[in-house]
Amino acid sequence: MMHPPDGEDLPRPTSFVRAPHSGHIHTLAIIPAFEEERRIGSVVLQTKPYVDEVLVIDDGSHDDTARVARAAGARVIRHDRNEGKGSALNTGLVRARQLGATAVVLIDGDGQHRAEEIPIVLGPVLCGEADIVVGSRYLQPQAQVPRHRVLGHKALNWLTGIVSGVHLSDSQNGFRALSRRALDAFWFCSQGFSVESEMQFLIREHGLCFVEAPVTTLYCDKPKRSAVVQGLQVVDGTLHGAGYYRPLQFLEVPGVGLFVLGLAIRMAALESLQLSSPLVSILAVLDMPMMFFGTYMLFAGVVLSVVRPRMAGGLNSRQVDEEEPEHDDDDE
Repeated sequence: MMHPPDGEDLPRPTSFVRAPHSGHIHTLAIIPAFEEERRIGSVVLQTKPYVDEVLVIDDGSHDDTARVARAAGARVIRHDRNEGKGSALNTGLVRARQLGATAVVLIDGDGQHRAEEIPIVLGPVLCGEADIVVGSRYLQPQAQVPRHRVLGHKALNWLTGIVSGVHLSDSQNGFRALSRRALDAFWFCSQGFSVESEMQFLIREHGLCFVEAPVTTLYCDKPKRSAVVQGLQVVDGTLHGAGYYRPLQFLEVPGVGLFVLGLAIRMAALESLQLSSPLVSILAVLDMPMMFFGTYMLFAGVVLSVVRPRMAGGLNSRQVDEEEPEHDDDDE
């Protein structure tokens, strides 16, 4: 894995080599959107000069998000219901592979990201210097981020870095770029907003090279959802990812430790049976649950270690072969 040395400037290309007219495209922007009719049109129009195609995934919106995006010149795929950001990105990645894209940029549909910074994010991928580029609002010298969000981001950065083994300064930033290698490797189990955290597990698992790039995040509108609720969803998804992607560290080893501790408590309780004390009663209550949950964690970790690689292989092979997941309005 690679990370830019301190003080080193990231490439800032100002133009791209566009693909010749054929059935395949070179660069594709994927924009997941849910009820973003006010912003999606301008986001599409501002993004188009920097990529060959723009693909909007309308994740079950009840407003005119799909119509506005299509009118602005984007390909549009609609989900019949709201399935979450992770599911929308999976749909976009499937379509990107079908289109033969060699580089993909992910950008949110709410206008928080500046499309003119796409060259900064996409540049290292196009130059072959990274498999994934993660935008970071905290690499900007004067980042205008609300204080409560800064505290939340720091906590999530710490948690995600510890459990995934990949440390980023802005783990929850959705402005990213993927190489073809990353595009082929990525398939998200997370349905919601923990998908950015899941990428860090996938980076480690597939040995992908990554860098961060300074980007601007704009806070124009009132949040559509509670930052606290969204943060708790990310924490929950990250902890699930720890058990799923790193079962040895987070299930098997703790499971063995819990079982051994419960066994030691049981032996100590047996040796102290002749003593009538509250401590003996407490030990007798604790040992069996600890041994049970330790055994359960160990068993779950072993099963995941054996089964998950096969599951991942099946998902990866199915991604390329399956039909387009939902309705492609571009064909209507």
